[in-house]
Amino acid sequence: MTGLAPRSFPRVVARAGMPAEVTVYEVGPRDGLQAETDVVPTAVKAELCRRLYAAGVTALELTSFVPPAWIPQLADARPLVASVAVPAASRAVALVPNRRGLDDALAAGIREVAVVVSATESFARANLNTDRAGAVSRATDVVAAARAEGVPVRGYVSMAFGDPWEGDVDLAAVVDAASALHDSGCRTLALGDTIGVATAGHVEAVIEAVAGTGIPRSALALHLHDTYGQALANVLAGVENGVTEFDSSVGGLGRCPYAPGATGNLATEDLVWMLEGLGIRTGLDLVALARTSAWLAGVRGRPHVSRVAAALTRTAPVPLEETPA
Repeated sequence: MTGLAPRSFPRVVARAGMPAEVTVYEVGPRDGLQAETDVVPTAVKAELCRRLYAAGVTALELTSFVPPAWIPQLADARPLVASVAVPAASRAVALVPNRRGLDDALAAGIREVAVVVSATESFARANLNTDRAGAVSRATDVVAAARAEGVPVRGYVSMAFGDPWEGDVDLAAVVDAASALHDSGCRTLALGDTIGVATAGHVEAVIEAVAGTGIPRSALALHLHDTYGQALANVLAGVENGVTEFDSSVGGLGRCPYAPGATGNLATEDLVWMLEGLGIRTGLDLVALARTSAWLAGVRGRPHVSRVAAALTRTAPVPLEETPA
């Protein structure tokens, strides 16, 4: 790969007590692109998904089946799903806001979905067009319908660590939301640091509170934004406290369009570098991820924010490949 720095992989120094492997749940095509001002062509999105699968991603959130007026950037959910061949043993997930979204996703061929609730009233009203209780009721209705079709469901608890309108979030509210999703049958619960304000001790406290209800730590995931540069420290706190699934976005794409001040997701390349350096397998190819970030940045004419991808390619971008038609 032209332009790679001499060290393309971290030195592995394993630590005792670490898991042998973790799941990296890639959200770039959905959470990464939904808040960008430009509408990325379907063919480019499909190529992005193909490249991510080729880089070893096995858990990929492709899109969301929401009304186009809500998120115009994801209006092409159905043709995108039709354009992406999912490798055997890999996951292709779509976020669905309600029963209509679930029906559309199933009709498009999606066989795993995600739902979202909020730990705060303000975010529920701004993002989910209802109150906290209404969001939980709607999500659990989707979970029941999906499970009746044999479709597994991932649940997001947004604003689990801080809210731009309300500030600190009551742990009890996070526990209540997580418990409702778990009791309804969600396979995984992703605790969301939607505005990136969490610190390692806070992460540990939230995990302990949720796990204290009897929810297995193996069912927990962390969805971390890097607004204050704490995402990797928070991942490490999660690993040390039994979490083995982490959300990230290639090149650090994405933020939350409904959360003022929220910057990009944790960059997949940065996450993989840290985990692999600890001797924790991710199954992902750092060089291929760096290529993908550079390619997408060139297609969009916008830089990525992954420090690892930048280091791997030095200051010169990877030569761009031909943009898909």
